[in-house]
Amino acid sequence: MEMHNKFIDIQKAEMVFHTKKGNFHALRDISLTVRKGEFITLIGHSGCGKSTLLNLIAGLTRPSDGLLFCANREIGGPSPERAVVFQNHSLLPWLSCYENIYLGVERVFAATESKAQLKQRTAEALALVGLEAATHKRPHEISGGMKQRVGIARALAMAPKVLLMDEPFGALDALTRAHLQDELLKIVAKTESTVVMVTHDVDEAVLLSDRIVMMTNGPAATIGEILEVKLARPRERVTLAQDPEYAQYRGAVLEFLYRKQAHPVAKAA
Repeated sequence: MEMHNKFIDIQKAEMVFHTKKGNFHALRDISLTVRKGEFITLIGHSGCGKSTLLNLIAGLTRPSDGLLFCANREIGGPSPERAVVFQNHSLLPWLSCYENIYLGVERVFAATESKAQLKQRTAEALALVGLEAATHKRPHEISGGMKQRVGIARALAMAPKVLLMDEPFGALDALTRAHLQDELLKIVAKTESTVVMVTHDVDEAVLLSDRIVMMTNGPAATIGEILEVKLARPRERVTLAQDPEYAQYRGAVLEFLYRKQAHPVAKAA
C-alpha cells in the first residue's frame, strides 16, 4: 500500500496488561494500514483483542510497543479527530438528544465557531441520522436504536477524521440492528468517513466492509487474515442475500472463525 494511502498506520503494535496475576499479553505484532474513506471491520472470537486494538487507535490506551499514526501524526492520546461510538450509547440522561450532541460540538468547536454555527452543526447531525423529531426528547423517552443513532450523530457532529465503533449495534434486536446497518451505509456514503468497527456478526462485517480484519484467538492475538470485500456499492441487503459472491465472502469468514480458529480461549475482548 502506497504511503499516501496510509491514513491509519499501525506498526508492530504490542499490548501487554500488567495485572495482579501477572502480565497478560493481549496483542502481538499488529501491523495494519487503512486508507482514507475505507470501512474496516475487526472480527474474531471473544478474547482476541478487537476492542483493545480499537482503544489503541482511539488513543484511550497506549501500546506496550510499536507505533500508531493517523494522518501522518503519531497517536498519543484521545482526540476529537478519532470519535468513538460504544455499544452503550453513553448519553447523559438529563440532557435532550440535541443537548447531548451540542455538548460534544461545543467542546470541539467553541473556540473557532459562533453559537449559531454550533447550533447549525448540531441540527445537521440530528438530520443526518433522521432524528429531527427527537430533538427535545431525553434518552429515556426514545428506543435503544434511536439512542445509538444519537451516539453516532454526536460522533459525526465533531467532524472526525476517523469513526471508531465498538459493536454499536450489539445490544439491539435483529430488525433494529439491520435498519441501523442500512442507515450507517447511507451515512458513510454521504460523509465519506473512514471507519474502523468491531463486530462479532459475520453478515454485518460482509455487508459493511471494504476489508475484514480477522483476528486470531487470544492471548497474544494477532491479525490472522485480511479479506477484501469487492461487492459494489451502494449495497442492498435483500439483493446481496441472493448474491453468490456475498455467500463466498461469508463462507470465508466462517471458515476462518470456526475451522482455522476453533475452540477459542473464553476471555473478554
